[in-house]
Amino acid sequence: MFKLSNKMMLTGGVAVALGMVGAAYAAVPLYNLFCAVTGYGGTTQVGGGEDVSVIDRTVNVRFDGSVSRGIPLKFEAAETREGLKVGERALAFYKVTNQADYPVDVTATYNVTPYKAGPYFVKLECFCFTAQRFEPGQTQELAVLYYVDPEMDDEGTLDDVRTITLSYTFFEQKTDGESVAAADAAASPASGG
Repeated sequence: MFKLSNKMMLTGGVAVALGMVGAAYAAVPLYNLFCAVTGYGGTTQVGGGEDVSVIDRTVNVRFDGSVSRGIPLKFEAAETREGLKVGERALAFYKVTNQADYPVDVTATYNVTPYKAGPYFVKLECFCFTAQRFEPGQTQELAVLYYVDPEMDDEGTLDDVRTITLSYTFFEQKTDGESVAAADAAASPASGG
């Protein structure tokens, strides 16, 4: 009787541990999907270019740019604030300079505050949709085409939103624990790879 109970406990413990590992692997993709659908945590929406009506309500959009520690980029918004009517398409620009003497590969993450405005902030085109490479000393202007969805006006909890902040942060783009620049250098004929 005692041996059967130990085997059942061991089997139950292993099943719980495997279930927890599986849940941990599924958590990130499920959380990302949840954020993309709901706008939770300031996640914006990606628009398909459909026409929306422009309404009389005006919001101010603030722009912020930063880089993760150790990345040798200077990254800032060309303009820090822009007023526009809800539904109106606008184009915002950011300026980035690689201050290093080697290529830098990065990807941008973004969010919108207040978080509750995230589902209504729609990006049509954005540098954040793909990884970016900046050559040594290169300065580049990056753009984001966006609008604030007029359906925001129908949501009573958003009546107090007068300013929306769009923030981007660049992080190093890696492949298998190695920077993309290092992987490219190792594969080039000049390096003997």
